[in-house]
Amino acid sequence: MSKVCEYCGKRPQVGNNVSHANNKSKRRFEPNLFKVRAVKKSGEVCTVTVCTRCLRSGEVVKPSVRESAE
Repeated sequence: MSKVCEYCGKRPQVGNNVSHANNKSKRRFEPNLFKVRAVKKSGEVCTVTVCTRCLRSGEVVKPSVRESAE
């Protein structure tokens, strides 16, 4: 699974682990991603990988319970 949000394009960033002695080693900051079912603009329901920021902002529209039961 690629670590990329399908809505905003957020991807891993690089930085340093910094110890108390100020030693630095490379690390990756991974985005907080989830696989959720979402409704596309065409009305199609599919599974997408999105970050929590897109979920919280309401950018991702989830299918309602009534639609999935039909």
